[in-house]
Amino acid sequence: MPPPLQSSPYFPMDNPTILSLLHPTPGEKHKSSSNGGGLLRMFKLFPMLTSGCKMGKPRRKPLLNHTAATCTIFGYRKGRVFLAIQADPNCVPMFVIELPMLTSVLQKEMESDMVRIALESETKTHKKKLLEEFVWAVYCNGRKMGYSIRKKNLCDDELHVTQLLRGVSTGAGVLPTLNHKESSDGELTYMRARFERVVGSKDSEALHMINPDGAPGPELSIFFLRSY
Repeated sequence: MPPPLQSSPYFPMDNPTILSLLHPTPGEKHKSSSNGGGLLRMFKLFPMLTSGCKMGKPRRKPLLNHTAATCTIFGYRKGRVFLAIQADPNCVPMFVIELPMLTSVLQKEMESDMVRIALESETKTHKKKLLEEFVWAVYCNGRKMGYSIRKKNLCDDELHVTQLLRGVSTGAGVLPTLNHKESSDGELTYMRARFERVVGSKDSEALHMINPDGAPGPELSIFFLRSY
């Protein structure tokens, strides 16, 4: 089993709630594969990719169910990273947030082939569903990166990405910018994959990337936790 994330006074990553959502199960070792982790490796190679639209193939039949979701990580090379979660690639995202970290920082974290992003919301009410919370503290591999606010409405760039990737289930690469204009932040990059959804309680759930090439063990996990 991979070593636990580093603890901090604010967000102890050895929290039993988080540990209960981790994969693989206790006693199972994470195995690497020379053919595995294609999406993360493609994401790390973004600076080497040429410009132009590079997208995965649209799928003909729905593959998602209530235990799965589609997650897209995208952003400009020199800009911040966005996370969008959809029930289906053809649906409007139900959760979009700009993470307080640069694309280059996330790519560096991916050098370990194991990335864990945790979002913690502090609230004193039970009125909202977990993913309906707005203010989140964001952690990456145990380090606090800052705070983010979930977006209520998508901006032009976010709508642009959503439209370009409509119907795409998995893929990674470079997308044409909005109106094909040059950006000071570099090229627009993306990674999209299916994620297994694991619900621990009304205050905790996790998304574990499903490797399209069949490699064992998750390489990217996203945790949501609400504390009171």
